[in-house]
Amino acid sequence: MNNALNRILLTGMIFLSVGISFAQEKTAQTGFQFLSVSPDARSAALAGAATTVSQMSSALWNNPATMSEMSKEFDASFSMNKWIADINHNAVSMAYRPDQGLLGVFAVSFLYVDYGTVEGTIFAQNEQGYLDTGDIRPTAYSLGFGYARSLTNHFSIGGQIKLVHQNLGPALIKLTAEDNIVKQNKNDLSVVAFDFGTTYKTGYKSFVFGMSIRNFSREIKYDDQNFQLPLTFSIGASIDLFDFIKAPQQNLLLSIDAVHPRSHIEQIKIATEYRYNKILALRLGYLSGADEQNLSFGFGVNTLGIGLDYAYTPFGVFTKVQRVSLRFTL
Repeated sequence: MNNALNRILLTGMIFLSVGISFAQEKTAQTGFQFLSVSPDARSAALAGAATTVSQMSSALWNNPATMSEMSKEFDASFSMNKWIADINHNAVSMAYRPDQGLLGVFAVSFLYVDYGTVEGTIFAQNEQGYLDTGDIRPTAYSLGFGYARSLTNHFSIGGQIKLVHQNLGPALIKLTAEDNIVKQNKNDLSVVAFDFGTTYKTGYKSFVFGMSIRNFSREIKYDDQNFQLPLTFSIGASIDLFDFIKAPQQNLLLSIDAVHPRSHIEQIKIATEYRYNKILALRLGYLSGADEQNLSFGFGVNTLGIGLDYAYTPFGVFTKVQRVSLRFTL
């Protein structure tokens, strides 16, 4: 037990040190923002308060360490996210737990983003003020390989390495207005990024706390503009409130996350999930510090190894965001 406590304290110090090292005010200075959006419907219905919530293969979108809680041999999740401005943000995750978890849990993830078609233009000294350069179809994806393992009955770790790519399409740039010298930029970048996480079961009822760091990578740049990925440091805790009362075949999860993103101000995420007989789940989440969103809602149905999750997020001037996830577990 003492060794487990030493591990979690050491890990906590490392995570806090990393979080503090990125505590400078550098908001709105990151790229590849599609990595900040979770495609998973359950996580979205919980407003992202999922650092300590067991999610099987979908844990790769939040904290890979919670994947160690997986009790089945195989899990696959397919998520469809109709993001703002008609952006399609879809994902697949799969996890495999061989030898009843003695070797840990292995997983893969794939996220694909289609931004739709954008009309390309370039400045010109004509009546319209621009020239049409043709349509542009920006896309992005992330391909990851993850692993999680319980080191003790209390302490688990997990991580993911992923290749991240974004193609914003070619762009024509005038270098000088006088000579009409034009340069073409491909705006096509790839980078390797890492996610890390831990969870610790305190031993007090179902109380769990954990930490995660997502999108850690080197600095990259388009043309002469340097930027970094949306690095996010999270610390969270959760407990089943029905631990304190008798409620057969029912659970009431309370989950709270404190989040320090590189790209905007700190946020608090609070969520509850009522689950009956492991079949029906009702979810409610709240996100602080966001301009266009705060509340989120959702439900889930799970039976015979098949699960369906839905999330609805009111999104201010963008009206709404809806996500659907389909899960198969063997």
